Amino acid sequence: MTQEGALADVSDEVLVQRAVDGDTEAFAALIRRHGPVVRALLGRLAGSTADGDELTQEAFFTAWRELPGMSAGADLRGWLLRIAIRLALTRLREGRNGDDVPAVDDEDQDAAASAHDETAEPDPRQVRTRALSGVLDALPDEERHCWLLREMGGLEVHEISELLGLTDTDVRARLAVARATIYTRMEEWR
Repeated sequence: MTQEGALADVSDEVLVQRAVDGDTEAFAALIRRHGPVVRALLGRLAGSTADGDELTQEAFFTAWRELPGMSAGADLRGWLLRIAIRLALTRLREGRNGDDVPAVDDEDQDAAASAHDETAEPDPRQVRTRALSGVLDALPDEERHCWLLREMGGLEVHEISELLGLTDTDVRARLAVARATIYTRMEEWR
């Protein structure tokens, strides 16, 4: 069994401790485990896959540096997402997002690859994903950010309010509007 395979079943807590002690393979295992969620969220927040990838690298670099200061017993995924989200929001505030490069995820790339086969029917999941992506892109920024942080990032309302500088009530209101909009615009997909 490779070291990569051996680390797949090791808990986050043990991997964090090993990474703090300088074990780069343990940190690589954490990246493999949590990287896809961080990358997906950052790609949506940044508006492009390229910016999302850049932010993902930056987030894990920051996490590597700050790992020794992480509170014992803290939720690693939440901690990583907070680092990632802060980086994305800073980039958005600075106006350095890649509006010229559309966000593309792995499913979209798969759909593009299969587009050459004109006899193949489109995968309904890919079509729904693209429809949802379009609805999310049409939401105002704060509503989209609140929804992404809650639904993709799994953050609690108070965490979102802290990150975005909003009150809990404002976050709940924006989530309600975003959910209602998504519900209405995605009705044909239910």
